[in-house]
Amino acid sequence: MSVPLDRLYHYLDDCVNHDLVIYRWAPYGSRKLEDLHQLCPYTWPQAMTRPIIICHDQEPLNFDYYTHDQIATAVIEFFTKNNLLSLANLKLVNHRASMHIRGAATPSSANFFDKTLLLHSELNSAEGEKYATADFIPVYYWSHAVVSKDWFRYAQHDPKLNFDPSLITHDFLIYNRAWAGTREYRLCFTKQIVETGLTQHCNMSFNAWDTNVHYSQHQFANPAFQITRFDLEECFPTNTHDASASADYNNQDYQHCGMEIVLETLFDDARWHLTEKTLRPIACGKPFMLMGTAGSLQYLKRYGFQTFGSVIDESYDTISNSHDRLQAVVAEMQRISQLTPDKKIHLWTQLHKIAQHNKSIFFENLQTQVIDEYMVNLNQAMIEIQKHCTGKHYYANINLFAQDSKESVWIEEQTKFSQYQLSLEEWFEQHRSR
Repeated sequence: MSVPLDRLYHYLDDCVNHDLVIYRWAPYGSRKLEDLHQLCPYTWPQAMTRPIIICHDQEPLNFDYYTHDQIATAVIEFFTKNNLLSLANLKLVNHRASMHIRGAATPSSANFFDKTLLLHSELNSAEGEKYATADFIPVYYWSHAVVSKDWFRYAQHDPKLNFDPSLITHDFLIYNRAWAGTREYRLCFTKQIVETGLTQHCNMSFNAWDTNVHYSQHQFANPAFQITRFDLEECFPTNTHDASASADYNNQDYQHCGMEIVLETLFDDARWHLTEKTLRPIACGKPFMLMGTAGSLQYLKRYGFQTFGSVIDESYDTISNSHDRLQAVVAEMQRISQLTPDKKIHLWTQLHKIAQHNKSIFFENLQTQVIDEYMVNLNQAMIEIQKHCTGKHYYANINLFAQDSKESVWIEEQTKFSQYQLSLEEWFEQHRSR
């Protein structure tokens, strides 16, 4: 399906009274440097005199994901594409590459602001701290809360989502598509489902392949999740969904299951980064247990959601060791699966009352909370970024252009500003005097 995230970024731009140069990855889900583009065309003076904000809010931050050489390659490709390679040299390329992903945010990477705004969606983040030490100013907001209200908007009115315990055929609904990278814990979880006899209680599928690798060949980053059982695909139907499936919901799946076990993107981590995977059962009025990082349920409570600790054991959320947390969730699933039919109906009824409260919070209050928080955080970041406007990147780039072209490059830069009827020096002095 098409995911029109540009509308989200235009909306965020309209929410605040600041002039920004917005960069985002397109298409949705890409992390390729060549896919980092301006949201819309900006004039050259705008690109030079407005703060840059890079929207890294759909995927978890990973400072070390991009190497210096990868960014340098992206810089060279920009100069080549714009017939400027003859003016570049190794020092200029290295300078831009030293700016991390800002170096790929061309042509604005060499503008007057020393620091770069970084829009992201995670708290308790060591990765955010890494960016902060590299001249980025992280700006937090929960982006998935905003996009999920659009993606799941029909759930507010869908009659098939009404709770009817007579339709429940499975205790647990589990969407288990990918297991590579940060999701490797899902292989261990899948094995546990089989070995604890929970398979018959779950509506769950599995794919033996992810990113062209069979799970028997996966190299585990965390040895605690290592598995030696390689018949898992024989225990479940094959998962054939693509990555966009999480941007939709299946009302029949929710009709026939008591609760969802949400397998989040981040689990073996300290960050709070919840995606549409968690918000989907909330929007659909379904109870859930959350396979996320420790404290994720507390994160939800920040926004007015109730969790289910009055009815089921949610102590798993307090367990910092990720393998132990996984086992705690499976143990509670086992307990629930062994209840008598009457007790299960009573349990589902109690859980769905809480889920209905959460559904009303999702559709009535959540977006306002998230946007208000975004505006506060961005306004604070704007105060900070205005303190760091020395033009160091701009003047460094001018000075690093090939020596015999410096004078002509400077004249060209001044000419570009002529439409503002303002010289570079005049703009710079006016900005510093604010």
